[in-house]
Parts: sequence; C-alpha cells; structure tokens
Amino acid sequence: MGPIMKGLLGVLAAVALLLAGPVWMLAGDRIDLDTHWSDADRQPAGLAPQPSVTPDAVVQVYAARAYDWRGAFAEHTWIATKAAGAERYRRHHVLSWRRPAVVSQWGPPDRAWYGNPPRLLADYRGAVAAELIPRIEAAVARYPHPDRYRAWPGPNSNTFIAWIIRQVPGLDVALPANALGKDYLLEEVLADAPSGSGYQVALGGLVGVLLAREEGLEINVLGLTLGIDLSPLALKLPGIGRLGPAEPVQGNRNPG
Repeated sequence: MGPIMKGLLGVLAAVALLLAGPVWMLAGDRIDLDTHWSDADRQPAGLAPQPSVTPDAVVQVYAARAYDWRGAFAEHTWIATKAAGAERYRRHHVLSWRRPAVVSQWGPPDRAWYGNPPRLLADYRGAVAAELIPRIEAAVARYPHPDRYRAWPGPNSNTFIAWIIRQVPGLDVALPANALGKDYLLEEVLADAPSGSGYQVALGGLVGVLLAREEGLEINVLGLTLGIDLSPLALKLPGIGRLGPAEPVQGNRNPG
C-alpha cells in the first residue's frame, strides 16, 4: 500500500471517528426528527427566577440541543438579562432565519429550544448582574457581523455568544464542547477561552486547540470537539458531548 493510500485511509478513519458520536445520536431516539418546528415544545423550564419575586438584576446563559438533525452535532446558546426591577427578560442570540441575525427579544429566558430542554450554564444575580447588563447590551450592539450566518463552521449563534462573553469583563462562561461555532474566532487566531481561565488558538473554526482551567483541553477538528476536563473529570466527544459529572453552574449564584 502506497503512502498516498495510507494517508487517505488515515484521513477517512479520522473523519469516521469524528462522526461516530453524531451517527450514534441519530441512530437512537435521542434526536427528534419527526416533530415539526411549529409543534415543538417551547415552554419555560422553570430555571429562571420570576421577576415578580426576584426584583434583583439577573444574567443567565443557557444551552440546548439544536433543532432536528442538527442536534446530533451541536447545541444552541443564548444569554438572558433582566435589569433590576424589570418585569421581563430579554434573550440575546443569533437566529439563522432572521436578518439581521442578531436578535434581542423580550420573553421567557428558559424556553425549550424547539423540543430540547435548556441547561443553565451561568447565573449572575444582584449588583454583579447589574454591572454586566449594560456591558452585554453594548457588546451585542457592536457585534461585527450582525448580518452574517453560516451554520458550519461559523460565524453562527455560538460564535456570537462566545464573542460576547469574551467582550464582557466579568462574564466568564465555559461553553459546551458541542457549541459548534464557539471556536470560530472571526478575524482572530489567538483569543481568551470563554471562561477567561485560559487561551485558545483556532484557524477559521476548522482546527484549533483550547487549554483552560475551566474547559480543560479541547481539540477542535472540522468544528467538532474532542477533549478532557479535569475538574470534574469528564470526556468531551463530538455529538455526544460531555461524559462525566455535570459542570457546575457558573456565576455568583448556584441554584440548588
């Protein structure tokens, strides 16, 4: 067997390894391929404090599996904010079907993402949240590509959230390994990790390495992530996501 054929087989084996997780997710009943988006669950999950009983400012970051077959590969992330004394939340995220794609809309912060329940990644309250909100709103307003959206490798919804987190001092959030597009660094090659506890190098969202105290070690290949987290110990696999203890909610309040 010649070196070219060996190299080709090696590439095919690597691609098969990367796709094994998404294929496994699609093969079971973990991904809903039958429910039309208009019928999918969009009910709040009860993870956000009600404004009527929590007058303090609140900032929360959420993630949920993407809709339909995309959920085998990726999660969708968003940021929700409520100013002190406000009666409702605003959700900041990128929507592929809207132009501009950056959307800040009023509504429940913890709605299911078209059939997929949200997970709370970060929860900031009180004076800390009050300081973060104007910084978040200013960063949203200056996002450099509000009209651009490309599902793979980016910029997409997770590119936007990762960029906002890096722009806002004090908002430190380790995004899920399956937040495909978070490693698309726009015009940069080197950047802080979203958690603020390390650094990452990435080339166009297609290949890169992240090393940080919170995220651990992540290797990004073709937008898919393999990695290991040491605290708590867990594996990160394409499609499957995190195998191990759940990550603690970040912020200055960790709801029990």
